[in-house]
Amino acid sequence: MPLRTAAQLDVADELLTLLGDSTTEPRPDTQLEALTLAVAADLPVLLWGEPGIGKTAALTRLAEALDLPLTTVIASVHEPSDFSGLPVVGDDPAVQGVPMAPPDWAVRLVKAGRGLLFLDELSTAPPAVQAALLRLVLERRVGALRLPPGVRIVAAANPRSSAADGWELSPPLANRFVHLQWAHDHEVVVRGLGGTWPRATLARLDPERLPAAVDFARRAVCGLLATRPTLVHRLPSGEMRRGGAWPSPRSWDMTLRLVAFVHAAGSSRDVLSLLVRGTVGDGPGLELLASVDLMELPDPETLLAAPDAADLPERGDLRQAVLDGVVAAVRERPDRSRWDAAWALLVRALDTGAPDLVVVPATTLASLRRDDWEVPAAVERLAGVVTVSRRADRAAERAAAKAGR
Repeated sequence: MPLRTAAQLDVADELLTLLGDSTTEPRPDTQLEALTLAVAADLPVLLWGEPGIGKTAALTRLAEALDLPLTTVIASVHEPSDFSGLPVVGDDPAVQGVPMAPPDWAVRLVKAGRGLLFLDELSTAPPAVQAALLRLVLERRVGALRLPPGVRIVAAANPRSSAADGWELSPPLANRFVHLQWAHDHEVVVRGLGGTWPRATLARLDPERLPAAVDFARRAVCGLLATRPTLVHRLPSGEMRRGGAWPSPRSWDMTLRLVAFVHAAGSSRDVLSLLVRGTVGDGPGLELLASVDLMELPDPETLLAAPDAADLPERGDLRQAVLDGVVAAVRERPDRSRWDAAWALLVRALDTGAPDLVVVPATTLASLRRDDWEVPAAVERLAGVVTVSRRADRAAERAAAKAGR
């Protein structure tokens, strides 16, 4: 009977092994790309998400993909001394002092020289433990040990409403993290349960773009803060918001680094949005994104020099800003050739985007005409669009007037 039971357990183990077998595949994943970029930038990351959503599984796949040993520490089950170190009295404390002995997991990381330290259940750690974590997260020190540069730190937390005996994060600890909201993707979950999960890959940084990426990041962040000095440091008033992302000189320094990494990797605006909003908060992050959008707009003089080869933005608001900038450039330095080039550019915009975006620039450009300038043939293509727009405006005005009676 015992042998038969043992044999059945062996079969059960075989079935468990088969259930655990899985493969990975390259798959675009914005939040996973944001996570890998923050890890590459050597910034502490905090994943926020409901229990069971896959935060731990994502970290496990990331460690495997980066070939880093994963060390998991459940913050809530440790004492403050587990992070600050336990005092060890030597032979002569008055001469040698009392060193702080680090925990075994920190010693293993130092011996390995590299690794991924995963601080799980951070929102259930009491305030005393959070205070002890400050030095670990910022200075990478545990007791008398300093973690090597090859160690990256990622934490995970559940919202207080769904955390067991949850606490709000203290503002000093929260301000040391890049906060990423972790959500599940239905297709990823279904395909993963079928045995294929997305592959976490480290962002490919272009060595030739590194100096330009640093210059771009500094211009973006410093340009915004020069015009919006109140954004340099803004501690939220509510306890809940203090436990998330908010702007400070420290978090702006982290943001600058992330902007440089995103630019060097050629990552999407969505990835940049997740990272900057997760570092300085939604409001300041959105203002920075708007500034970055304007920085990436093409130079009006370049467009006027070669209108037929112009590469206009696809987003409507950015395209409108480019066209308005071109017309403003012609107004500032009016010239027949520049006026003709602007019309050619508007025609190109008409052929490649929404017609209504050229109405205002075309009307303004027409008002800049000198008496001795002949109207280019391109204007005929735009005339119909302007006429239709004006008729629509008049109809809307009449409808509004009728509704107001």
